[in-house]
Parts: sequence; structure tokens; C-alpha cells
Amino acid sequence: MPSLNKVTIIGNVGNEPEMRFTPNGKPVTSFSVATNWVFSTPEGERRQETEWFNVVAWNRLAEQCNQFLAKGKLVYAEGRLHTRNWEGQDGQSHSRMEVIANRVIFLDRRGGSSFPDEKTDEGAVVDLEPEDLPF
Repeated sequence: MPSLNKVTIIGNVGNEPEMRFTPNGKPVTSFSVATNWVFSTPEGERRQETEWFNVVAWNRLAEQCNQFLAKGKLVYAEGRLHTRNWEGQDGQSHSRMEVIANRVIFLDRRGGSSFPDEKTDEGAVVDLEPEDLPF
């Protein structure tokens, strides 16, 4: 039976990306992304909710995210949801849902940074305007 696990988010980077390396030397970068949803209550009051996503990028995409992303920058991230489970030092079980990115597009051009227009095995980083998005 077919199945699909795909997530697409556009939001602002919530912290400075953190790059580290596996024991085998593979780069991995983690960062958070905040998305906002604005709605009106039945009473007509306008409200905003913020949802936070933890994003993880690997290999060349991890290096590019570490190099070009910064707190507050607008980013498009696409990938799959993954739940990571571990046991803490206190013996408690913990879990965290993450977006394992296979594509990241740097949407924010403030600060004069230029981004590579390059396709990699791990995903794509392209020079794209927000109005170029297909939705």
C-alpha cells in the first residue's frame, strides 16, 4: 500500500543553525523554524498562533544551511517528519518530532547575501523569489 510522508514549511529561522559532525564525519545542521497562523475568533478578534518546527539537514545541504541561514531569515524547508526517541541521563524517555530536510530554499535576501544556484544529491538550494512558489 502506498504511503507519503512529506512536510513543507515556510517561516523564520528561530535560532542560529547548529552544525556538528557524526563520528563518521558526516555534517548535520539543526535549526528551528517558526510559522504563523492568523485567524479571527467568532467574536471578531484577530489572533495569531506560532508553531515551531525543528529542522535537520545532512551532508552538503547541512553545510549550505549552516553557511547561509541565520536567526530571523525567511526559509522554505521541505522534507519528511521523523520522531526521534532517546532516554535521558535521568532515565526518562524523551521524544522529539523533526523535519528531515531534503530541500531548503533561502528566501530572505536582506543583508546582501547571495545564495548558490546548485542542485545536490541531498536536496536543492536555489535562488528563488517568494512569488515564484507554486502555491
